[in-house]
Amino acid sequence: MRMNAGPVVKDVVLVGAGHAHVAVLRNFGMKPLPGVRLTLITREVDTPYSGMLPGHVAGHYTADDIHIDTGPLARFAGARLYQDEAVGLDVAGRRVICRDRPPVPYDLVSLDIGSRPNTADVPGAAEHALPVKPIDSFLPRFDALRARVLAGRSRHVLLVGAGAGGVELLLAAEHRLRRDLAAAGGDGASLRFTLLAGGDDILSGFPDAFRARFRAVFAARGIAVETGARVGAVEAGGVVLADGRRIAADDVLWTTQAAPADWLPQTGLALDPRGFLRVDAMLRAIGHEDVFAAGDTIAFDPEPIPRSGVYAVRAGPVLADNIRATLTGTALRPYKPQRDALYLVSTGAPHAIGTRNGRVAGGAWAWRLKDWIDRRFMRRFRDLPAMPEAATGPASPLADKAALRDISAIAMRCGGCGAKVGATVLSRALGAIVPFPRPEVWVGLAAPDDAAVVDTGGPRLSVQTVDYFRAIVDDPWRFGMIAANHALGDIYAMGGEPQTALAIATVPYGLEAKVEADLSAMMAGANAVLRDAGCALVGGHTSEGAELSLGFALNGLVARDAFLRKGGLRAGDALVLTKPIGTGTLLAADMRGLARARWVQAAIRHMCASNRRAAEVLALYGVGAATDVTGFGLLGHLVEMTRASEVDARLVLDRIPVLEGARESVARGVFSSLQPQNVRLRRAVRDLDVAQALPDYPLLFDPQTAGGLLASVPAARAEACVAALRAAGYAEAAVIGQVLARSDALEPIVLVPSEPAATHAAREAVPA
Repeated sequence: MRMNAGPVVKDVVLVGAGHAHVAVLRNFGMKPLPGVRLTLITREVDTPYSGMLPGHVAGHYTADDIHIDTGPLARFAGARLYQDEAVGLDVAGRRVICRDRPPVPYDLVSLDIGSRPNTADVPGAAEHALPVKPIDSFLPRFDALRARVLAGRSRHVLLVGAGAGGVELLLAAEHRLRRDLAAAGGDGASLRFTLLAGGDDILSGFPDAFRARFRAVFAARGIAVETGARVGAVEAGGVVLADGRRIAADDVLWTTQAAPADWLPQTGLALDPRGFLRVDAMLRAIGHEDVFAAGDTIAFDPEPIPRSGVYAVRAGPVLADNIRATLTGTALRPYKPQRDALYLVSTGAPHAIGTRNGRVAGGAWAWRLKDWIDRRFMRRFRDLPAMPEAATGPASPLADKAALRDISAIAMRCGGCGAKVGATVLSRALGAIVPFPRPEVWVGLAAPDDAAVVDTGGPRLSVQTVDYFRAIVDDPWRFGMIAANHALGDIYAMGGEPQTALAIATVPYGLEAKVEADLSAMMAGANAVLRDAGCALVGGHTSEGAELSLGFALNGLVARDAFLRKGGLRAGDALVLTKPIGTGTLLAADMRGLARARWVQAAIRHMCASNRRAAEVLALYGVGAATDVTGFGLLGHLVEMTRASEVDARLVLDRIPVLEGARESVARGVFSSLQPQNVRLRRAVRDLDVAQALPDYPLLFDPQTAGGLLASVPAARAEACVAALRAAGYAEAAVIGQVLARSDALEPIVLVPSEPAATHAAREAVPA
């Protein structure tokens, strides 16, 4: 991440990734303000652009075309990205209350949270209608509607709401569904579409000529229009109008006037009679200089403005300037809504009708203009300017060019397990170390494993381990969870039960309140994981430093005859992996702004998932050996196991689960900074020339943080074990290979690209 120099002085929290807030992020990316830290809290990290939604419904745009990826944008702005939903605002305490995480403190907050469907006032609407907002919920529901149409289970689609959004959406849906049904061999003309308008006409507030154009389009396309049709209730088979009439329909789309977030009344902020947040000309909440807002959630006090994305887009630059002015103590500027915005409303096909200043025109050219305007807007947040590389200081005249190349990327060095010392360096450094011999040390440096095992004289042995690394995510709460999970993995890999933990934490220099907030959030995340593991946090040590870092010294317990070793692989056993790989390349891509936010957030969720239940399941199915897959990558840790067990192993590449986006990241040549050292272990692979040509080959060396468990189980129980793991929440657990008897070959690892299911099952059934 491109961070501002110096300590954090002010925290600006942006709640919601609406059209105005993406402009704020871009503004601060272009002109960083030293000492200011931005945090974006958003439910969905891919934020949709409402202006292109009808085009997507009509089939002209892909889902990626109409979404702004907040991950690279947040990186560009030096902002922290928290995927969560705000459910409240503690104005007095200056904290954003979130659904799933601890409160987020702020010095200044801005709300761009959009609106929600106004279904509460109509009985049955919440249960039976498909609201268009929020868009991220609507899209999968529309896909399901389309599937029903293609399957013949939906023949009549009705839309409630005859504003510009409703008109455009129904025309888009009609165009897409008739076309797709015809392409599938059905009769597109057999579908029925109806638009319900509560008023006397469609498109209230628009010029007569504009409305007439669309009435003609509806008539030509055979779409029924019912005016004066106020809906009194929605049922499973249609709607009941206020006058008692029933209109049957298979699916009901809902685009009526939106409602504000239901938690706004609890904030104590000034609201209008409908519950929207009142803001002044500077986009500040009335009476609060530290609360800003824009978009559909506001009631603009100087004058009423439509709830349209056009106005949110125009408000973005003003909002950014006024946030900056508040922080620097300079003059704010008023937001002046355009008097008559240009409206370009598409008709489903590549055709649109536009109006401005009372003039109306339309045609294919209007669609091309709308498409050009929309794509230009999206490019502003995708084609971000390249930022200068961080300075590394003057080079030493004593260093040769090769050495300089090796260390020149120090500013982009990975955190987490990507920051570990390589296996080769580590083994050489420790090779000459001779620890004091103590008979109670059963497992130590003499024969290293995932953790040390010490006999303390009781009925169970003590399992001891330590882990510590720099932050890999910019959310201290999530980082705390990841660090604790990562450390606990060593205990679980040894078959142990976590007992106690000592924390080692480093927090960046800064104001006392900022240091306290980050440390508190980090330790809250860690303690949540430790408590779930039954592990007591008993103390620790903190210090100030350049980067946020966290680690744990852990003690665990294991029965004397039950602890696992890497040397427990048995020929014929199946190899099971409990989590997908790919965190190293994804986190490296994220640092460079090259990873989609949804990929990174999915990787974070996997890193936050505990190995506790996986260890319990593996024990039930006769685990023989286990290790947690971390810094040395899947291949490096498997090599350790084969050497300790004096066996070989076969890996089937297409059976190895891989995180979404990891293949794309590797294909772009983006690797963790530890990857080159891990690749030195390629000498353990048989037929290396063939193996290196396989697409997923580089992922075998990808360093993992808080990775899954790699374990051996009896072949006959392997599939049942995987089924139990998936039932326990490890949805991508898989049998990825087999343990082989030691051969005469120097290389213990055999890689095959794929293996038919029948062959794979036969290999597992017959010991090698």
